[in-house]
Amino acid sequence: MGLLNALRAVRCYLSPLSTSKSWLSTKASLLGDRNILLMGAPGAGKTTVGRIVAHRLGLPVIDVDDDVLEKSWKMPVAAKLAAVGGERFLEEEGDALCNFSASGCVVSLTGSNPLHTAAMKHIKESGLVIYLDVDSEDIVQRLTRMKVNRIVGQETGTSMRDILHYRKQFYERWLDLRVLCGTGDTVEEVAEKVLKAMERYQNHASETFVSTRGDGVESKTLFSDVVVEGLATDGGLYVPKNGFPNIDTREWLRLVHMSYPERALILLEKCIHPLDVPASDLRTMIFKAYGSNFSSEAVAPVKHLIHNQYIQELFHGPTASFKDLALQLMPQLFAYCLPQMCNYLILVATSGDTGSAVLSGFSRLSGSDTHRTGVLVFFPEEGVSEIQKLQMMSFMEGNARAVSVLSDFDFCQRSIKRMFGEGGLTGHLAVEYNTVLSTANSINWARLLPQVVYHSSAYLDLCRDGVIKFGEPIDVCIPSGNFGNAMSAVYAKQMGIPIRRIICASNHNRIITDFITTGEYDLRARPLALSHSPAIDILKSSNLERFIFHVSDGDSHLVKELFTRLDRQQHFQVPEPLLGRIQQEVLAGWCSEEDCLAAIQSVHTHTGYLMDTHTAVAKVVADRLQDASCPMVLCSTAHHGKFAPAVFKALQIQNIPEDPIEQLKKLGSTASRPGIHRDMMKCLEGGSRKEHTVCQAEYGALVEEVDNMIQSSFLKVM
Repeated sequence: MGLLNALRAVRCYLSPLSTSKSWLSTKASLLGDRNILLMGAPGAGKTTVGRIVAHRLGLPVIDVDDDVLEKSWKMPVAAKLAAVGGERFLEEEGDALCNFSASGCVVSLTGSNPLHTAAMKHIKESGLVIYLDVDSEDIVQRLTRMKVNRIVGQETGTSMRDILHYRKQFYERWLDLRVLCGTGDTVEEVAEKVLKAMERYQNHASETFVSTRGDGVESKTLFSDVVVEGLATDGGLYVPKNGFPNIDTREWLRLVHMSYPERALILLEKCIHPLDVPASDLRTMIFKAYGSNFSSEAVAPVKHLIHNQYIQELFHGPTASFKDLALQLMPQLFAYCLPQMCNYLILVATSGDTGSAVLSGFSRLSGSDTHRTGVLVFFPEEGVSEIQKLQMMSFMEGNARAVSVLSDFDFCQRSIKRMFGEGGLTGHLAVEYNTVLSTANSINWARLLPQVVYHSSAYLDLCRDGVIKFGEPIDVCIPSGNFGNAMSAVYAKQMGIPIRRIICASNHNRIITDFITTGEYDLRARPLALSHSPAIDILKSSNLERFIFHVSDGDSHLVKELFTRLDRQQHFQVPEPLLGRIQQEVLAGWCSEEDCLAAIQSVHTHTGYLMDTHTAVAKVVADRLQDASCPMVLCSTAHHGKFAPAVFKALQIQNIPEDPIEQLKKLGSTASRPGIHRDMMKCLEGGSRKEHTVCQAEYGALVEEVDNMIQSSFLKVM
């Protein structure tokens, strides 16, 4: 631990200044002359933890209460508060902190320091603010034992819990690093977490990403790089070099009673280095992504379906698809990480849901980001539902366009990957138009990462509702096409969520099921068959590459060999030992068109719940593979209204209206669970039936659309 060794070598002395006391280090550490500033609620343990950390590092320790305020005021803090009252106390406390200076010290702030803006701006300039995030119930119990029944700013009639909740916004505003304290953590354990958080902060360069096809050369690719680049230059997909952080049980238990945005914030803080995206900016993005734009306050609620099966509704976002869970956040991360000097064109291939979700997410950008970022979506003309097509058309304004192709999703995705790999094309666009290509498909790490949150959240909801205790297993069944949703469940398991079985559910195209069963991936003479579940009508599953990299312990040479062979020969077979590991990680099954529709009708008859076709695929496969020994969570990836004709067919309803809006209304009167999707209805009612471009299934035609899009969106460099 280089940082700790360097800090221990620091020798410091105390030196009084003319108007205030100042603490200065004689030597700079890896933190330079910056302080370690411990922040948190009263009773969080800042003083005790500060002493332990200072002792471990050989640094001076400063307690603002004892060493700054009481010496400045020449009276105890409690006496000052009693003498001047809460409002005046906060002002005088802030003024005292504004006159304070220190260098290379461990400083324990007071619980009320963060309420004074000027003081915190001053003190934050001197160091790294580390928030000891302790559960409010633990704080209340500690303060009760300390016989503290009121804290600064707590008015008569305001409970301790209410004032702690009010203060939390200020702690969140000022933090650089969060130390999440589990219930029962000792002060020594919290101090160790502080030291590890500092070590992580200093070692930004260690949180790099590698390509699944990399050659082992040391990578210096950071999170901000992979967000913008999307696809690695060697054609592989980016993954974190050191894998995912593993979270201990006590920290998971802290998340049980949190909201979805709060869970997302803490989990993503652990996966995104604060020097890539600072905690305060990440918080702003997350709370914008998962707010009033979702029709359910719970964002991704888990509801009981039947027996020990539960359904996670991932369709409450603006476009009624699980893609919204990633794509309301990903554009904000993308815009934040963009270098300022270029325009960026996001290329997207969609089998239905991704298109409108990408267009919706990027439409929420503001300022200059909207002018230097364009989105071009390619979708199969005959491979999406009418409502999915209308949704995409409703977002076509500004630098956004959707173009249909007279082919299938795989052709669209393959063409985009080819564009990224052609240096002549990307160089021409960069030089001629100052435009760089990127992608928002799940091959982009920033698309996949947010999906880890909802798998974690489903488990935490079951814990909160008393269905399971933390540590007890669940199974998850996921309708799978491009394997991104399933891969994010694998990563949630890696972080510590006790998922026993990850079950991939295919429709009659069943490429993933065949591969997981046999170890053979064979595209030869295998046409894509359209289905009632078009979002998983995919034969070339991009994220399978990440999965094979994962189960092979990062064997990039094997991954490169397999997927190069797939590109050239349309076929590969994994070694037998690797197939065994694959089958330990995931199970798979497939569902016929008839069984899909029958499941929709059966579940509706027995429970009143109306599933969409993709969820029905998951239900059929889950029923076949579940052993009923633990709860099963079905990922409901879309609202049934998006696939109204198929649902009407399943329910054997006659006289179906031709107008999609009327179809939704009729379905709404048929089933009360779940209800009509308000944003989807609003989108269709408010949108005009815009014409869209249809292009031939030729690579050159798609390249021409890219060129046309750039010329109409960005100024040409002269």
